[in-house]
Formats: sequence, C-alpha cells, structure tokens
Amino acid sequence: MPKDPIERLLRGLYSVALYLLAPITVYHLIWRGLRQPAYFLRWQERYAHYGDAAPMRTLWVHAVSVGEVNAAVPLVNALRRARPDLRLLVTTITPTGSERVHALWGDAVEHVYLPYDLPGAVGRFLKHYRPYAALIMETELWPSLLFGCRDAGIPAVILNARLSERSLRGYRVLAPLVARALRTVRTVAAQSRADGERFVRLGADPGQIAEVGNLKFDVAVPDDLAGFAAQCRARCGGRPVWIAASTHEDEEAAVIAIHRQLRAQFPDLLMLWAPRHPERFRTVAETARAAGWNVSTRSRQQWPQSDDAVFVIDTLGELMSFYACADVAFVGGSLQAIGGHNLLEPAATGTAIVTGPHLHNFVEIAQRLEDAGALCVAPDAEHVERALAQLLGDPARRERMTAAGRALVETGRGALARTLDLLQPLLPSAA
Repeated sequence: MPKDPIERLLRGLYSVALYLLAPITVYHLIWRGLRQPAYFLRWQERYAHYGDAAPMRTLWVHAVSVGEVNAAVPLVNALRRARPDLRLLVTTITPTGSERVHALWGDAVEHVYLPYDLPGAVGRFLKHYRPYAALIMETELWPSLLFGCRDAGIPAVILNARLSERSLRGYRVLAPLVARALRTVRTVAAQSRADGERFVRLGADPGQIAEVGNLKFDVAVPDDLAGFAAQCRARCGGRPVWIAASTHEDEEAAVIAIHRQLRAQFPDLLMLWAPRHPERFRTVAETARAAGWNVSTRSRQQWPQSDDAVFVIDTLGELMSFYACADVAFVGGSLQAIGGHNLLEPAATGTAIVTGPHLHNFVEIAQRLEDAGALCVAPDAEHVERALAQLLGDPARRERMTAAGRALVETGRGALARTLDLLQPLLPSAA
C-alpha cells in the first residue's frame, strides 16, 4: 500500500468514482458498436477477464489507436529484430488500432485491448501478462494503471511522449492525482523540449524527462513505394491527383466542396479520399456519388478507373503508399478542433502538404515543416482550396516542397536509436 496518505485518499476517491461510473462503459460500448460493430466484440478484454492460461512474460507496448500504433512501428520492429526471445504484447483501445496491429504483425505479437482503468481490472491484466516493462506511447496517463505498475514492480516508460497545451489543461482537473501517478514513471521520453516542460508543469520531476525526439521521424517508407505509385499513376492516366487524408465526419462537406471547385479549374482532376474512421468508408463513397461523380473504391476496384472523379481508400494500412500517388495532400483533422494527424508520412513519401489551422497535436512538427517550406497551413476550407489549386498548377513549387519535406524527415531521424538505448537497462538478459 502507498505510504502517502494523500495518495491513498486520492486513489480511493478516483477508484470509487470509476466503479460508480462503470455501468456507463457498457452503454459506451453499445453506442460505439452501433456505428462500428467491432465494439460489440471482445468485451471480456475490456474488463481483463482472460479464459486461457497465462502466457509467458511479456514486454508490453501500449498504443491507444492507429496513430500511436503507426508511431510504434519502428520501435516494435527494432525490438523484434534485437530480441526475438521476448514475447511482445501490444495493447490498443480502439478496434481500428487492433486491426492495424494484426495487419502489421499478425500472430508475431500478442494483442488484447487495454482494460478500463479500474483497479481490479488493471491488477488482473498485470498479473496475467506479467510485463517486464510498460512502454506507453505518447500521452496515456491512466492513474490506476501507472500506480498498478509501480506497486507490481513493473517499470513504466512514456515513449514518444507529447503533451499539448490543450491536453495539459484537461489533465489539470485531476492534477493532484495525475501528478503523483506521473512521478511513478521511470522516464518520460519526450518528443521535444516543449513537451518535456509541459510534463514537468503537469507534475513530473525534471529528472524524469529525457528529450529523445519523435519516433515518427524514423518512419519506414513502404517497400516498393515507387512501384506502387507507378502502378496507380498508370491507372490514373497522367491526370492531376490530390488526396484528402484522415478526414473526419464534419470535414466531409468541405472536402466535397473543395473537390467541386478544383474540378472547375482542373476538369480531369482525381481525388483519392481516405476517411480517418472505417465506419465512414461507405458513407463518403455514397456522398461522392450523390455529388454526381464516378466513384471507385480500393476494396472493390483496387485501382482508380479512367473516368473516376473520386477513389475511396477503404482499407487500412495503405495510406502512406497512396500519399506517393498524389501531387498534393490535404491532411484532415485540421479543419476542426481535432488537432491534426501525422504530417511526416506525406513528407517522407514526397508529397506537398496542405492542412487547416487546427494542429495542436503536432505543433512542433507543423512548425518545422512550415519553416522548411514543406507545409502550407490554411486558415479555413476556402483557403485550403486556394492552396491546393496553386500547388496543382505549380509543379516547380511542389518539387521544392517535397524536397524540403524529405530532407526534414531525414535530419529528424535518430529518436529510435536513442529510445532503444534508454530501454536497454529495463530488458531482461537475453536467453
């Protein structure tokens, strides 16, 4: 039991509140399941009930959803190469994250959903999987989980750690509890000095902070990217192409309007459309057809057809490859207060990038890309359309942007090596 009486009190109040709210989690799963049926499955994992025998001890990586899983790819692949004797456990919270884990590694890693932050569920999870260490990606600060790791003698590390000003304000609601939980962590491997400083403001000890850089700069470009892009371009017939990537529901009307305006200037223009959430795949295809355009999809036709105006990428794990097929990319989650999505993937593939103004999840990366001349940040949808039109009509500027983006990604690499050095003392001796 913790010796700090204030910690005991705060943990007790937090736990009572969560148990009282636990029935709401069922309604949440049902509500999400009505939109994405995968939420109806595997409920026992959400509460850490496992019917099978305990597996061998694991090295545990937690990545909440697709973005965090993608950020963890270089790390997980490096760990698999360096320590094939260790059983890796990768947890997520969302079904899309789960699908991405299976698509990347299949049965080569163990995968379950992370349970809700109930002390009993956390205890069962840790007892069942017995991790050597908890490698938590980015910003997952669950008090019961962090306290549970400390009480079980499991070192916890926050990797690729980022904390926006907005998230910092959100955590302040539980600041006394979160600060104590954060101080149980062995190391906060921050993406930047600013992220590290915000973790200190949240309650971390300065000695916990290590500035290692952003693992996303170590992104691996897909094998045969050039061949994939050439095949897609051949199907497109030499037409201009833009991609609307990781768009959210409230951005879809803007995407339709932007494409309509762009086609008035470039009549044969093709849009590749990759919605952020799988439950929107069918809807965006139907919406594009209702706008009067010919539409194909990756799951049915595989490649764009010669008379298509829109091609919907309704698969997971192929977005980076399709970036390379476009002349210019709009990265979504940025026309509304989502905070943006990964900007380094299009930069690494050599695609000029346009976003909206809401980039609070990627402030430093966006600033570095913009300063390098690799990113155009537009204040609203109208200016996004203008920026796309200018770039579609200016191949020389696109070339300058793509060269700057690739150069920035290359100079930013190195976080993976520094992270592996940091983790080495936490790993068991090789068998």
